[in-house]
Amino acid sequence: MLMTKWGEDLNKNCPLSEYPRPQFKRDSYFNLNGIWQCEFCESEEIPAEFSYDIVVPFSPEAPLSGVNRTLKSTEYLVYNKNFDLPDGFNKGRVFIHFGAVDQIAKVYINGQFVGVHHGGYTPFTFEITEQIKEHNVINVVVRDLTEKNEYSRGKQKTNRGGIWYSAQSGIWQTVWLESTPVDYIQNVRITPDFDSQTVKFETQNHLTVQKLIYDGDNLIADTTDDVVKIDNAKEWSPENPFLYDVIFKYKDDEVHSYFGIRKFSVGKDGSGMPRLMLNNKPYFMNGLLDQGYYPDGFLTPPSNEAMEFDVNSVKNLGFNMLRKHIKIEPMLWYHYCDVNGIIVWQDMINGGGNYGLEVSAIPFVGINLDDTNYKIFKRTSLEARKLYYKELDEMVTALYNCPCIAVWVPFNEGWGQFDSNYAYTLLKSMDNTRIVDSASGWHDRGNTDVISKHIYFTPIKVHSGVKPWCLTEFGGLSIRVKGHTFNNKMFGYKIFNSKEGLTKAYKNLFENTIIPQIKDGLSATVYTQVTDVEDELNGLFTYDRKVQKIDTDVLKSINERVKL
Repeated sequence: MLMTKWGEDLNKNCPLSEYPRPQFKRDSYFNLNGIWQCEFCESEEIPAEFSYDIVVPFSPEAPLSGVNRTLKSTEYLVYNKNFDLPDGFNKGRVFIHFGAVDQIAKVYINGQFVGVHHGGYTPFTFEITEQIKEHNVINVVVRDLTEKNEYSRGKQKTNRGGIWYSAQSGIWQTVWLESTPVDYIQNVRITPDFDSQTVKFETQNHLTVQKLIYDGDNLIADTTDDVVKIDNAKEWSPENPFLYDVIFKYKDDEVHSYFGIRKFSVGKDGSGMPRLMLNNKPYFMNGLLDQGYYPDGFLTPPSNEAMEFDVNSVKNLGFNMLRKHIKIEPMLWYHYCDVNGIIVWQDMINGGGNYGLEVSAIPFVGINLDDTNYKIFKRTSLEARKLYYKELDEMVTALYNCPCIAVWVPFNEGWGQFDSNYAYTLLKSMDNTRIVDSASGWHDRGNTDVISKHIYFTPIKVHSGVKPWCLTEFGGLSIRVKGHTFNNKMFGYKIFNSKEGLTKAYKNLFENTIIPQIKDGLSATVYTQVTDVEDELNGLFTYDRKVQKIDTDVLKSINERVKL
């Protein structure tokens, strides 16, 4: 079994114990990760006994859960957890938070139903003030049909292999309790305006909230205004990821957060070439594809240190961007990007039925399909299409305040794509401060802010147009590192037998193809990828993160030249 060093040192009684949401932090926090019980059932009725101990928040399919059992599409996975509420914890209201549960979750507290959530990748919360007691039991009833219900499923597939990964189910992000006063701040939407050097705060029900804004230890604003001027504002960028701290106060409630003053847009450089812009200046986004998978936790990081390692490593190698591919991470991952100055292109999770060659192969011969044809794109379920929009809203709401996010990517390579022109308009109505790459790779239907190309097998040739030309997937150069692979299979776009051969090919790719075409309009690159994932052996790191395949000095030297 392939393990990360963090999985080898796992504390099963309280894994991933750090506060999970730095973007909206209260002192109130009770972590429920650890040993739960679970049972695989034929119905959603809660059983009298449970056969398995499970380490939450790891899915039963993931090695670190201790279960090693796959949830079938005909089964229900029922969780059970007993706990005592700490003395003095309840300040008036109590909430239970789930980072993510795949795919459908019904939650019960002390036998009382408190809510249901559909969608396997977005966080959700239920108020449990009326149900909570001194001694408590939580039950979560899960149903996961993977690809059979056309719900969002990401890169999971029942029959895994190649670019598709092991399916998993159930709770896979932190479960925790929070208490607030009866009158509390539900949320705050933070919108920095780089041009006016202001920041706007929007609260639920337009509460009159006190804002204390800090530049380091210095208090620079104490106001109830919803729009605050920041004099001599310090910019956020990968080169200087400066963050302002802010404390929100409303009656007895207090919440800590932060923001960055920055602007993502599209424009033209001095020669009239369309470019991505950061803080009104042309800026080349040089990044990696980041799947966020682990051999021992699958979608769940074995520890928060593991997530931080990935972000820090990418930064130290000289990259300034990550494309978070077909996954929504725990909120701490985005915090690490905010703090370290890593720009994020955030994918939405794909759904739909089984994708065929009619969607994935046709683009190679220059055919652009109409994504209002739901049958071709395997999006025939009206219920699943409606859920897509609900989850899209949940994703944008959850991640809106993260300074690092520059680009929303609603669809990738036609996987379950539908009505992308409408999705573009909808995203812009949700968030007009960020760039949208409507159809990453192909099947661009017109409404998008960038030209987005995936090129692995044909020569890379930039054809600049009226929009920034972005190479949003390429590379995928592969090598097997003995003792650090998931299995004996190997998937890659070009395979090498030595570190020297891999390094030479990587250098040639950048020095002869990428860097020379920046002047021709190339505006962003996303090399595949950060780490190996299952069969895929095309990472800069092995799947267990124990071996780096190309030396740091080589990567840094190249990245210093991948810029405008």
